[in-house]
Amino acid sequence: MVPLVLFLILDQWDSFWGRFSALVLLVLAASTDGIDGAIARRRNLITNLGKILDPIADKALLSGALVVLSIQDAVPWWATIAILVREFGITVYRLVVAKKRVIAASGGGKFKTVMQIIAVSMALAPFDWFQPFWGILTQALIVFTVGLTWWTGLAYLRPAK
Repeated sequence: MVPLVLFLILDQWDSFWGRFSALVLLVLAASTDGIDGAIARRRNLITNLGKILDPIADKALLSGALVVLSIQDAVPWWATIAILVREFGITVYRLVVAKKRVIAASGGGKFKTVMQIIAVSMALAPFDWFQPFWGILTQALIVFTVGLTWWTGLAYLRPAK
């Protein structure tokens, strides 16, 4: 779904229904990822490969959406860059240490992902008629999400006690 969501954001930005469709697909993709994880935990089907691939799938959707939303001036570039630096830095760190130990997503990391999905969804939502309130709320949430993203990233780098 990632390519379709990104295409709709880029090509249909000025269309209410195009943006709404992209929003529905983004939320659907994010939801199916969460449902997949819940099923794996409930059935005890968690694997080391899944612990590595699941965050990468999240990053493909969210990173791509952030970039195209920045192209559309819906998300400031500084926020997109700050989030991408953290996300790719932690992903590389996880891959480097994967031979010694697999670092599963923390509770804070999962909350961060949910907040990123909400912030991206708000920036994508075609609620231009609800300005300036919607824009201010969206930008405030983006700033909060950048801070949360970095805070949880630093938590992965702290030594375990």
